[in-house]
Amino acid sequence: MTQLLRVQNFNVSLDGFGAGEGQSLERPFGHADPAAMFGWGGATASWPTRTDPGGSRGLDDYFTRDFARNIGAEIMGRGKFGPQHGPWEYHDWLGWWGDEPPFHTPVFVLTHHVRPSFTLSDTTFHFVDGDPATVLEQAREAAQGKDVRLGGGATTIRQFLDADLVDTMHVAVSQVELGSGSKLWESPDELRDRFHLDVVPSPSGVTHHLFWRK
Repeated sequence: MTQLLRVQNFNVSLDGFGAGEGQSLERPFGHADPAAMFGWGGATASWPTRTDPGGSRGLDDYFTRDFARNIGAEIMGRGKFGPQHGPWEYHDWLGWWGDEPPFHTPVFVLTHHVRPSFTLSDTTFHFVDGDPATVLEQAREAAQGKDVRLGGGATTIRQFLDADLVDTMHVAVSQVELGSGSKLWESPDELRDRFHLDVVPSPSGVTHHLFWRK
C-alpha cells in the first residue's frame, strides 16, 4: 500500500506567509494574529481542544475532522516545535502542547542540533538531522503503513516540495496579509506544473486549496 506524504490544514495569509516574524514563547506565530489566521479551525465543532458544545459544521469542520485520518507519523520543522534556535539551551522545553500533544503518533522534528527523544502521552518526539528524503523514510517506517503528515512550518514544507516528495496538500488561505515572515508561496499557481488544484471558498472566509500530484 502506498504511504502518502500529506500536508493537512496548513494555513497561510493572502500573501502566502504561514507565520509572521519575531517568534517567541509568547507569540508562537510571530506578529501574525492567531485568531485572524486560524480562527476558522477553532470555530469548528470538531476542534480537538474544544471544551464547550457547539461549533460550526460543514466544510471547515470536515477538514478539521480529516486532520488525523490514516496518519501514522508527523514531520515538522523546529520552529513548529518551539521558539529556541541554535544549540538547545533548555532541554526541559517539551513543546507548545503540554502533557498531551495533539499528534498521537511519532513526530520527527527537523533540527541541526539533535537531542534525545522523549514521549508525552502517546506522542514520541524524535529530533533528526537529515535531508528530506532520509527523514521521510524514517517517518514512513515509524508510521507502520499509514500516511505521514508534513506539519510545517512553511520553510519545511517548501523543502519537501522542492524535493518533489509531497503527494497531497490542503492549504487554507485566510483573509489577512502579513507582509513578512515564513513564506510558502508567491502564488498557489506556481505548483500547477506538478499538482492538480481545486480552490473551494468557505462561508467562514477562508479559501481551501486542495492539491494532488499529477
